[in-house]
Amino acid sequence: MEKTFRNYEAPDIKVAVRNHYRKMRSNQTLDYVRSMHKKYLRYDHPMGLWEAMDHLNDLIDVSDPDLDLPNVQHLIQSAEAIREDQRPDWMQLVGLIHDLGKVMFLWGSDEDGTSQKEQWGMVGDVFAVGCALPESCVYPEFNALNPDTNHPVYGSELGIYEKHCGLDALNLAWGHDEYLYQVLKNHKANRIPEAGMVMIRYHSFYPWHSGDSYRHFINDKDEEYLNWIRDFNQYDLYTKSDKIYALEEVKQYYAPIADKYLGNGPIYW
Repeated sequence: MEKTFRNYEAPDIKVAVRNHYRKMRSNQTLDYVRSMHKKYLRYDHPMGLWEAMDHLNDLIDVSDPDLDLPNVQHLIQSAEAIREDQRPDWMQLVGLIHDLGKVMFLWGSDEDGTSQKEQWGMVGDVFAVGCALPESCVYPEFNALNPDTNHPVYGSELGIYEKHCGLDALNLAWGHDEYLYQVLKNHKANRIPEAGMVMIRYHSFYPWHSGDSYRHFINDKDEEYLNWIRDFNQYDLYTKSDKIYALEEVKQYYAPIADKYLGNGPIYW
């Protein structure tokens, strides 16, 4: 029987998944997102790439309805599928690291949803804050729980933004995508191409790339972004399986690629 993915209405869906999105929608406001940028984008935690990868052996993404393995396994599965299809080496690296922003749980807290126990500020499909929430969000019935919904500006269609301002002008719900993107943007040795950085930043922005929402913000550049994201999405989603890899076994292949695009020094998280 063919496996289905992202079926949030399945009879056996975990209560934890639904509760995760309820908390996420209830707490991820514009003010919250701005406070997370101030708290986490300090770049004062030096840590090597492979040490960060190893830490994801300790984290299972509570928002994922498809997989109950440590997150590092999903990253290796994605990278290996990209490698098997002989895609560019930088894209293989993006597959390997695209969820690495979840290492924020190491210095996170239950209070702001960035810990192993409380992950609503770290994982899950993201949405734009500072404007109306679309019905394409997972569990749209939780949209009304967001305090910004009743705000005269933040709850309006355009919110704090201008029409066709582009995705890069939006404030997205805080999570591992934006965190890793900003960390790598700050990393002087970073040589990952623009397409790879877009894949990292927007791969969890499902209401846009899969739900066809936010069209009023899209500009010409975003159409190119969409092609890149949909290309990457096949490896992010459809490679999930129960196959287990040993990080040390694949490191020999990926280490030279990582050095090529990220250097071999520490990354400041």
